[in-house]
Amino acid sequence: MNARALLLALAAAAAAAPAGAQLRATPDLGSVRSAPSSSAQRPADYIVAVVNSEPITNNEVRTRMLRFERQLVQQGAALPPRGELARLVLDRLISEKAQLQLAREGGIRVSDAMVDQAEQNFARQNDMSVAELRRRLPGEGIDVASFREDLRNQLLLGRLREREVEQRVKITELDVEQFLREQAASTDGPVELNLGHILVAVPENASEQQVRESRAKADKLLERARAGEDFARLARESSDAPGAAQSGGLMGLRSADRYPTLFLEAVQSLPQGGVSNVVRSGAGFHLLKVVDRRKGGMPGMTVTQNHARHILLRTGPQLSEAAARDRLAEMKRRIQSGQADFAQLAREFSQDASAQRGGDLGWSSPGMFVPEFEDAINALSPGQIADPLVSRFGVHLVQLIERRVAPLTQREQRDAARNLLREKKLDEAYERWAQDVRGRAFVDLREPPQ
Repeated sequence: MNARALLLALAAAAAAAPAGAQLRATPDLGSVRSAPSSSAQRPADYIVAVVNSEPITNNEVRTRMLRFERQLVQQGAALPPRGELARLVLDRLISEKAQLQLAREGGIRVSDAMVDQAEQNFARQNDMSVAELRRRLPGEGIDVASFREDLRNQLLLGRLREREVEQRVKITELDVEQFLREQAASTDGPVELNLGHILVAVPENASEQQVRESRAKADKLLERARAGEDFARLARESSDAPGAAQSGGLMGLRSADRYPTLFLEAVQSLPQGGVSNVVRSGAGFHLLKVVDRRKGGMPGMTVTQNHARHILLRTGPQLSEAAARDRLAEMKRRIQSGQADFAQLAREFSQDASAQRGGDLGWSSPGMFVPEFEDAINALSPGQIADPLVSRFGVHLVQLIERRVAPLTQREQRDAARNLLREKKLDEAYERWAQDVRGRAFVDLREPPQ
């Protein structure tokens, strides 16, 4: 695995964090299990680098390495040499440290309410309550306060990127036209896949009996999937992969090179809708279904759309985030108990232009809302109301009314192309900006990490 491929794998692993694109390196409970929990299990800590005046320790590098190794194994990806991984992880930590310093110097702050929300999202992605998450963390060698501080840092990085990078990216109508022409003329573009995934986990140091039982379970699931049972329902009920209960096992449309080689080899000869044989990785046994296969870069002809409504309370000197969350939580309780109507409360209290429509936001396609808002909608079933959530606009109470798969109109195809272009340019602008921030920081490399 070369450095470029490894960086893509690390980015894909970090993108599984709970609160959308803004959380890029939050730990998962699987990685926590591998983390050393006492000094008796590791050599004395030491400083490996200093960024401006802040140190990075060997234990920080080791913990991050263990996290990524666990995530890569769970995804079926081959592990790189430890020396190469250590070098790239240290470089990532140096970049993050420099950016966090810049964020704090620039007055960017993340409230406790936003950390609470990120913690709730993380717990939901791992199919547990916040209380259960907090009970499990100490037993896995992670202090709850340190875990929340990591969440806060990732939110700070997202806010900084939003402020410093997003405003630099502009997409013109000429850009969209050129993109569509190029895609129409292309005949050999990269393939994009959306795979359904079911993981039957095998515990570390499992006995032969446990391995046989896990394989038998995977074989039975394969038999049921090929007999026509709904793959998403099987994933929600039986998959051990984080977030499967919410996503139905869908891994999302992405270019083929962002999938582990093991997965690509298992599905390369399958038609759309086909289910792979059982494949084995260090994490356990995997089943894969080809949900969608298309030529990369072209927006799809259909898209999953959500019809939602919300109540927005804007925060400020007269209304704190905590008070807004409490008010919306009470509204949610009243709606669910039948004491109030969502649309009427939106008309009376929402501070959004949609208030006059009872909070109705109409049909939305992916990419139309900020990540935290879109993540909340995607996690809901029709009729469900999310807990109050915080965005840069204020605090929201969101209800999903209905969901559909719809063909894209010509205008929607242009919007989809614009979103693809924007994401591509954002990534490019972020890389340039991050290199500039790193270049302006004073970095003193000490002993290499072990």
